[in-house]
Amino acid sequence: MIVIKLGGSVITDKRTEGKIRKRIIDRLIWEIKKSGEKFSIVHGAGSFGHIPAERYQLHRGLKERSQLEGFHLTHHSVRLLNSEVMKVLLKYHIPSVSISPLCFIEMRDRRIESIDLSKFDKALSMGLTPVSFGDVVFDSKRGFSICSGDDIVLHLALHFKPDKVVFIMDEDGIFDRDPKKYRNAKFLKDVRVDDLPSAEKSSYIDVTGGMRKKIDIIKRIANDGIDVYVVNGNKIGRVYGVLTGKKVKRTRVIGC
Repeated sequence: MIVIKLGGSVITDKRTEGKIRKRIIDRLIWEIKKSGEKFSIVHGAGSFGHIPAERYQLHRGLKERSQLEGFHLTHHSVRLLNSEVMKVLLKYHIPSVSISPLCFIEMRDRRIESIDLSKFDKALSMGLTPVSFGDVVFDSKRGFSICSGDDIVLHLALHFKPDKVVFIMDEDGIFDRDPKKYRNAKFLKDVRVDDLPSAEKSSYIDVTGGMRKKIDIIKRIANDGIDVYVVNGNKIGRVYGVLTGKKVKRTRVIGC
C-alpha cells in the first residue's frame, strides 16, 4: 500500500480563494489509477482552506465569536474541494470513502492528542480507498486548531507502514535551500534523513506551517524505515513513474 499526499499547491491555485485545478486533479488521479497500486489519499486544503483560515486567524484558536463563521466557512470550503476529488475518483472507477478529520482526530494546543484510524482499516479491508484532507478540528485547549494533511499522512504512515509515501507538490522535489529564492539551489535526488535541509526559510509559510513542517514530517516517516518521495505533480507522468518505480525526476528520502 502507498500513502499519497495531493498537495494543495498542485490541485488548487493558492493565490485565488476557491479556485480548483480540475485538469490537474483529473490527470493525477488517472496516473494513480494507471499504476495499479493500492493506496490511501490525503489532500491539502489549498486556497479552499488556507485563505479563509488565515483571514479568520483560526490558527490562534477560538478568541472571539466571529471566528465561528470562519470555522464554518473553512470546513465547508475544504469539503467542497474534497467533493471534487471524490468525483474524479468515481470517474475512474476507484471506489472510495471520504473520512473527515473532525471524525477521527482531536487536538490539544495545536498537537494531535488522539487519533482513531479504525475507519481507514475498515475501508482498506473492504477494498475502498480512504480519502482525507487538511481541515480545522476541535482542540481541547484552544477550541479548534488547524490539522494539516501532512499531519494525517504522518500518522497513516506510522500506522500502516506503507511501501512508500509520496508527496505530490508544485516543485521537482527537495532542494538544499529554497529554489524560489536561490537560483543556485541544489536539487537532492536521493538523500538520507540526516542530509535533509532544515528548511528554516521557505517561500511560503501558511497556517499549517509550510515547508518547514513538511520536511520535519518527512524526516519522521523516513526514520521509521519508510522511503518518502517528493515529486512535481505539474509534470505529466512523474507521479505514475514514482508509483511504478520508473526513472523520473523526484527526490527520494531513504528510509532508515
